[in-house]
Amino acid sequence: MKAGRTIEAMLQELARQSAAKEDYLVNTSCLVMETDGSVPTLRMAGREEVQLSPLGIRPTAHQQIGTYLGIPAKYYGKMLAEDAELLAYNVNRWFQRNPEQRMLRTMDGHARAFLSNRYRRIENLDIARFTLPRLAELDGARVESCEVTADRMYIKVVNPRLQAEVVPGDVVQAGVIISNSETGQGAVWVKPLVYRLVCSNGMVVDDAKLGRYHVGRAADSEEDVSIFSEETKLVDDVAFIKKLQDTVDAAVEKARFLQVVDKMRNSAGIKLDTKRIPDVVKLTGAGFHITEEECEGVLQHLIEGGSMTLYGLANAVTRFSQDVESYDRATKLEEIGYKVLTMPASLQARITQPFSLPAAA
Repeated sequence: MKAGRTIEAMLQELARQSAAKEDYLVNTSCLVMETDGSVPTLRMAGREEVQLSPLGIRPTAHQQIGTYLGIPAKYYGKMLAEDAELLAYNVNRWFQRNPEQRMLRTMDGHARAFLSNRYRRIENLDIARFTLPRLAELDGARVESCEVTADRMYIKVVNPRLQAEVVPGDVVQAGVIISNSETGQGAVWVKPLVYRLVCSNGMVVDDAKLGRYHVGRAADSEEDVSIFSEETKLVDDVAFIKKLQDTVDAAVEKARFLQVVDKMRNSAGIKLDTKRIPDVVKLTGAGFHITEEECEGVLQHLIEGGSMTLYGLANAVTRFSQDVESYDRATKLEEIGYKVLTMPASLQARITQPFSLPAAA
């Protein structure tokens, strides 16, 4: 499992971010993209008390602006890289042509998200505040890894009192991962996690989760630019808080954990086609959106691990996740590892040893 911050450091950063964040309900007719020739910024013009200095624009906000305006991503990226003035001209014309209210999420002098006015804010600090005390009630549970990136927060907790052997000497422990995005990059969710002691791998079980999408009633304002109120925060959603806490409990239930362990044990008996291991990894990569460069790392860990089984292949993917720089991508690879473990029979048949008929008499 990829190392992140300590839980203390992450909570400090969440508190800092909470104080630094501002959200605005903005009519696009009051938004202007400007450029000094190479780097675009966003300026808001509205009520005097909420006028701001030009804001830098984070990559996620750029992507969301382009999607909202219907500008193809490749063309938007080309303008951003090669002709920022042309980008600003296009964006400003479309902002003015079809004005609508949008939520602009800002922090540290940057626009970090450009979202629908129906977007329901579920804050990272609230998620941590309501789930960590519940996790602390698990005897012996520990935060194995946690991180807050530009787009998501992750809390990965392991319960060492619930463990099992997949094969002799290969012990795994139950866990849970909680994640949220404040920038429109997916729902808040809770998923079971399996932690492998022999190599500190984490595997995210992606077939059972609680998700809560950030969609609510449309926010409206008679003002062109207004500071977003605090009324829609998660703290008021008592029913969801209870559901979130209950799902954290369910994610580390013994019965669910043992079901996953059974799948692991089954995969440990499925042998790969050892005559073409590089092709096996490439086929797996193509089936689960693992890049060619990443496949090279997976192949290396598969060979080093020595287990030429479906279980060994899944572990090679999760082991490689520790090598990538991005925590977001590392967690995605932990999810992919479980998908490899439980891959469809059609793909499994292409990478495992062919059935051998007995020789004719």
